[in-house]
Amino acid sequence: MKRPNVLVLAGHDPSGGAGLQADIESIAANSGHAATVTTLLTRQDTANVHDAMPVDDAFFSACIDTLCQDMDLAAAKTGVVASAGQVERIVALSRALPDLPLVVDPVLVAAGGGRLAEDAVGVALRDQLFQHARVITPNAVEARRLCPDASSIDDCGAVLAAYGCAVLITGGDEDDRTVVNRLYRDGAPVKRFEWPRLPGIFHGSGCTLASAIAARLALDEPLDDALQNAQQFTANALASAFKAGGGQAIPNRLYALADRSLQGPER
Repeated sequence: MKRPNVLVLAGHDPSGGAGLQADIESIAANSGHAATVTTLLTRQDTANVHDAMPVDDAFFSACIDTLCQDMDLAAAKTGVVASAGQVERIVALSRALPDLPLVVDPVLVAAGGGRLAEDAVGVALRDQLFQHARVITPNAVEARRLCPDASSIDDCGAVLAAYGCAVLITGGDEDDRTVVNRLYRDGAPVKRFEWPRLPGIFHGSGCTLASAIAARLALDEPLDDALQNAQQFTANALASAFKAGGGQAIPNRLYALADRSLQGPER
């Protein structure tokens, strides 16, 4: 079986809860193959990000060139981007491959509060990259940071959708009794997706969702189908999350294999 290649440009999380490992698992579970380029290394556990070391811009760019010369890409996904130079290289990739679906997860702050990207990177993402994306997936906190003059989440969605991309603002970090994700497209009515709110905080839920969307787009699913299917996958992964350390629970992106693996070998 041939799996479509999804180029992932994201950071490394040593705990395995978020970042590249989350992307790899999520894309594989949605029938894609993740080809990964690291944007930065982190000193991180399941509670928070404690330090980060960006990958050199020239080496980052060379890694992308090497993969593009060897592999046919069906979609691309970004997580945390470490520098404005990296943003410029991703923009160049999008210009060279204008038909490549790009999912941008604008990771600015970790779930535990640690900052992953400085404001200058957020500005570069917003002003240079969003216009090339098929969809962006900020959570509510990130949407407000990207739109400091907006007075509501709906205003944030309208501002971001004006860049020409679909905008899925996730509500997992809000106080609503249910999780409400809102889809904004320029000139279209807001579409709401409601999901049961699960107890606790999850490490890597945004990575899981954005990567699943990219994998679904790589399979040539229409955007609305890709968004629905990726959200359902993420909800299932969160519902079967597990604790790997003393901090946040990790989504079980391999939940479909869990029951079979626990049964043990046939006798």
